[in-house]
Amino acid sequence: MEANKIEVSETIPASRKLQASDARGLLKSVSKLIVAKGKKVNEFTVKDRVSRDAVEAMLGPTGNLRAPAIRAGKIMLVGFNEEIFEGTFG
Repeated sequence: MEANKIEVSETIPASRKLQASDARGLLKSVSKLIVAKGKKVNEFTVKDRVSRDAVEAMLGPTGNLRAPAIRAGKIMLVGFNEEIFEGTFG
């Protein structure tokens, strides 16, 4: 984050497990969701209603929100993919 001069406004410890209802709440303030799982990247347009597919994509096998989860303006990025991260935040 520091290398890209990104200021972190809130950090949530890993011990606090965020689940589907938390993920749904995070999507209420964004218009675009990007979910990266390795080389696989899915993009969702978030409108009035949050889709089940978008929420499920944000969750890992344990049902908790995958890390990292980054909200910047109206874009939410969940998971890590170097190319997407650089293109969005670089």
